[in-house]
Amino acid sequence: MSSYAPQNLAQPAPAAAGAPWLAIGPGLLLAGTIAAAGFALRQVPGLGAFSPMILAILIGIGFHKLVGTPVRAKAGVAFAMRKVLRFAIILLGLQLTVAQVLAVGFSGITVIALTLVSTFLFTTWLGRRIGVERKLAELIAAGTSICGASAVIATNTVTQAPDEDVAYAVACVTVFGSIAMFTYPLLPGLLHLDAHGYGLWTGASIHEIAQVVAAAFQGGQQAGEFGTVAKLSRVMMLAPVVITLGLMAARRARGKGDAGAQAKAPMPWFVLGFIAMVGLNSLVTIPADAKAGIVTATTFLLAMALAAMGLETDIRKLRAKGLRPLLLGLAAFLFIACFSLLLVKLAA
Repeated sequence: MSSYAPQNLAQPAPAAAGAPWLAIGPGLLLAGTIAAAGFALRQVPGLGAFSPMILAILIGIGFHKLVGTPVRAKAGVAFAMRKVLRFAIILLGLQLTVAQVLAVGFSGITVIALTLVSTFLFTTWLGRRIGVERKLAELIAAGTSICGASAVIATNTVTQAPDEDVAYAVACVTVFGSIAMFTYPLLPGLLHLDAHGYGLWTGASIHEIAQVVAAAFQGGQQAGEFGTVAKLSRVMMLAPVVITLGLMAARRARGKGDAGAQAKAPMPWFVLGFIAMVGLNSLVTIPADAKAGIVTATTFLLAMALAAMGLETDIRKLRAKGLRPLLLGLAAFLFIACFSLLLVKLAA
């Protein structure tokens, strides 16, 4: 009898070139659908003040709780949380120019920078004192001191906190940023702030760009325009903050002497893309229609990333965090509001 064994013709064929996209497609579709729902919900009366990013993470959390994230969507959800997020942050640089920063002036930039650094340090210090986990405290600090939900998810590329920490931090900046958005317009007369001072105060201290725009323009056209530019200048500081946190993470890994941890220490190279886009936008005039499309696309991609994080967030783990992080977010909000106001007064 011949010992020859026929080849197994049923062996699987090599994966097609498009197979990776087929694997991540369902998750990207789900995250994109939730992001679109976030945009649509803004048309509901009372919800227009909230960014699609915030609405997207809430929808994602609700979907995960009520329906559950399908197993076949997991790969695409992970892709949205990482690759899509990084690309969106790179595109965020196209909303800024060096000229905008220069328009704020030296005193304005000084107010913004001192407020950002002081708020970040205060929040992380207080987090240690009241027993909030370091990673969650860093996310709340970044969201409060820089630019809300965008800063939270950008910072988490180096902090690498659980998705529940991201959701909690986003909730904090949403709640307290919304309080600021409705409260600040009532205060310029009481605090004797002119249009320039009020615009600088809103831009230096309110969490989200949309919240700044909503609050600043309540003080008039001049206050609104200056507040928006001041806020965008603050967003530009996202790059050095994330890079610094990445270097600190690498140093902690070296300090532990763990070669594996050191190898995994994150370096946010995508932030260099963000800086490059700022440079490009400063040198090349992008048509207004194209820029409006880029802004919408960037917001949509960020909303997809937050939707994906919501799809990976367990409400039970959120409850387990307790009220201490919420109290930390409140303290950070009060600190940035009062400290920036003091600096605005001193710079006047």
